Amino acid sequence: MYGLLHSPDYRETYAADLKKMLPRIPLVEDAQPFIDAGRKLSELHLGYESVTPYPLAGHDVEGPADGAAYEFFRVEKMRFGKPTAAQKAAGENKDRSTIIYNDRITLTGIPEAAYRYMLGSRSAVEWIIDRYQVKTDKDSGIVNDPNDWSREVNDPRYIIDLLARIVTVSLETMQLVDALPKLTIRADQAR
Repeated sequence: MYGLLHSPDYRETYAADLKKMLPRIPLVEDAQPFIDAGRKLSELHLGYESVTPYPLAGHDVEGPADGAAYEFFRVEKMRFGKPTAAQKAAGENKDRSTIIYNDRITLTGIPEAAYRYMLGSRSAVEWIIDRYQVKTDKDSGIVNDPNDWSREVNDPRYIIDLLARIVTVSLETMQLVDALPKLTIRADQAR
């Protein structure tokens, strides 16, 4: 089912229904490719924290070896780089190949293909950028600081490595999705 739910044909065929009800899982002529892809996708998505980080330029930066590493890798709010002249001419207002991680680290070399894997209305990379920032709740005044998790897991590089891993997961997910066969629904759905 997990492979089938990632099929672009499935998402297009049932787009209207998916907006208002639980997914309908049709029987397909050849289920094996969807089973195989679903297994690989679930292993990839469940094991996202153990995949090899994508080799982003700037990711391999070494911070201080002592407790100052937490401050060195601290995130306040990540943002995209400023657009190049060519990107501006094309009407773009940001450079998605570059993420300014903090005032000491800039990550470059993020492939545009990494933005194809969507979680709802935005890419997984954009989801990480949005979720991993320091925010203060207006009503309660409670500060949500993702850097606290880095300390809890005793890994000052946790957030930067997570971002690089999500690029890997996004690229590998789309390779698997692109390899899925055309959706051929069986005529007899009662079986």
